[in-house]
Amino acid sequence: MPYSPTTDTTVAVIVVTWNSAAVLGDLIMSVQASEVNGRVRLIVVDNASQDGSVALVRSLMPDAQIVQTGRNAGYAAGANAGMVSAEGADAFLLVNPDVRLAPGAIQAMVDEMHTTGAGIVVPRLTDQFGALRSSLRREPTVARAWGEAMLGGHRAGRIPALGEVEERPELYDRPGRADWATGAALLISRPCWVAVGPWDESYFLYSEETDFALRARDAGFELRYTPAAVAVHFEGDSHESAALFALLSRNRVKLFRSRHGRVPSTLFWAGALVGELIRVNRPVRRAAARALMGVGRGIAGPTP
Repeated sequence: MPYSPTTDTTVAVIVVTWNSAAVLGDLIMSVQASEVNGRVRLIVVDNASQDGSVALVRSLMPDAQIVQTGRNAGYAAGANAGMVSAEGADAFLLVNPDVRLAPGAIQAMVDEMHTTGAGIVVPRLTDQFGALRSSLRREPTVARAWGEAMLGGHRAGRIPALGEVEERPELYDRPGRADWATGAALLISRPCWVAVGPWDESYFLYSEETDFALRARDAGFELRYTPAAVAVHFEGDSHESAALFALLSRNRVKLFRSRHGRVPSTLFWAGALVGELIRVNRPVRRAAARALMGVGRGIAGPTP
């Protein structure tokens, strides 16, 4: 069902936090400064932070809704808890705590959703200096796993058949479709969420947004990108932390395996592993290779 235009759209901005106090304040201020033709509600889902994140939210935005999971439940579980709590919201903006929204970003995403009937809308992401972050993605395939292994992600991304990351800068200058996008900022319509169902909490962190976007596409909901919406995203920890990079790499294989049979899953895993082994001089790559070798023993085709 398309998302119907309305002048009183209620957007629930959902932030999942875990010891996020160092970055959370600027996000809250950017939400407060947003220019929206409707209502914006802030919902903070806290995964048992120990750094005063909840107290910071209460001090900066007393009317924010706080959902406490009582444990480090992971991103997908936090997203689900936030959307379940957002009664009456027409759309959900899932946003990382290290994101800063431009004043017109939320409205621009809502407008794109109204105009196109998209189930998911994503903004243009930049770094803190205004440089583009390549946030659009193509569906994972065996050819793309091997293309990135042999060419590197940046070069492979310029060739649609061989790269998962969309690296052609001209495509970020105009609205368009994508198979999925990084989960730093995702506007999801309520009809899309109802049809697709909850995020898969078995991922804990990484690939959960891929899984949801591909399931949304399977259900007939497009993911749209609009450059009219701009958000600053500070670099995450996944490429510096060996443990996080290993989890990211392992979950890529898990995601592919959930949608494909034994032979393509094995070929995808092999491409991912070769890519890490070629770059094994970096500690994070060694960690990813070890994780993938462990995953390889369990490849058995689609999983429930």
